Amino acid sequence: MIDHVTLNVTDLARSRLFYERALAPLGYEVVKEFLVAAGFGHKETGKPDFWVVQREPLHTRVHVAFGCPNRELVDAFYAAAIAAGGEDNGPPGIREMYSPDYYGAFVLDPDGNNVEAVCRQHE
Repeated sequence: MIDHVTLNVTDLARSRLFYERALAPLGYEVVKEFLVAAGFGHKETGKPDFWVVQREPLHTRVHVAFGCPNRELVDAFYAAAIAAGGEDNGPPGIREMYSPDYYGAFVLDPDGNNVEAVCRQHE
């Protein structure tokens, strides 16, 4: 299951305004923010599953995160992706800056796309 997707943008304020308006009919709104990022999701869940992030220089690579029901699957994803030729972009571990139970691993695919597996369950 897809956990979240990130698009890279050149102007966060402009893109945020665009997506606030464009996604409003779908029930999406900004539910989390960082200095250079806005996370959209449904107000009821509070979980952002669509992000826009200002990148300089802008690149067209994307970030896709796959949700996992447990941390062992995150570890297995990371091992398999590295064995398949992926480049380490962050080994399995807690990412408290996202949330206290956020356990993720990041690998760059052959084209530089950032692929993540994440478990949000408390263990």
